[in-house]
Amino acid sequence: MSDWNSELYLKFNEQRTQPAMDLAKRIERYNPFTIVDLGCGPGNSTAVLKSVFPKARLTGIDNSPNMIEQARKTYSDIEAYSDIEFKLGDIQNLNEHYDLIFSNACLQWVPDHESLLPFLMKSLNEQGVLAVQIPINEQEPLFQMIKETATQSTSDFSQAYFEKNDTLVPDDYYEILSTCTSDFDIWETVYYHDMPSHEELVNWVRGTRLRPYLNCLNDEEQQIFEAELLRRLKAQYPVRKNKHVILKFRRLFFIAIK
Repeated sequence: MSDWNSELYLKFNEQRTQPAMDLAKRIERYNPFTIVDLGCGPGNSTAVLKSVFPKARLTGIDNSPNMIEQARKTYSDIEAYSDIEFKLGDIQNLNEHYDLIFSNACLQWVPDHESLLPFLMKSLNEQGVLAVQIPINEQEPLFQMIKETATQSTSDFSQAYFEKNDTLVPDDYYEILSTCTSDFDIWETVYYHDMPSHEELVNWVRGTRLRPYLNCLNDEEQQIFEAELLRRLKAQYPVRKNKHVILKFRRLFFIAIK
């Protein structure tokens, strides 16, 4: 299993950070003091939280050494963010209680949400807030084309390591949360990401969804695989009047109060 690549992730920093900003603004009125950002990645979502809650004591947790190293490198020398603690950790082993448990595009990689969400709710202080955003975009053609390209490829992907993706349907999250609290809210947003080219669609997933496949290939094989994927994407995504293409990204949000 290879580590995540923070540089590739941050290539689309603005688009990947926008959902965190939208979620943080939604919970601004709760004014939490102790906050943990689960799956903080390179720290972009944690920085959003610090800007919204400047007096809070903030911890960013991720299980990727590369992401934590990048977060510390980026924010340790910026005075407004220098008191954020970034540390390696496992979401399922929280040993403290918080006013806010925040997670932006991370929990889909953690298994068994039926037990995970009640555990996170128990890790909140009284009147604490659980605020989560999860991508629910499996049906987007970009991701379908990756699977089709791999299935029809002559390359051997039998050794590919795929992080477990346990995303449920929205109704399931309603049922789970209804057993933990009577005060919660669920909604969806579809983001229309403006991409300058079809090549940028490939770049969007190169460090995430494409990573398990590319890790099985040498440089030449990677180029062949990506070229075939690009060919399929050009047939699927129309060029708009401004010569760009649109990536539609559907995301699920929920907020729950203890």
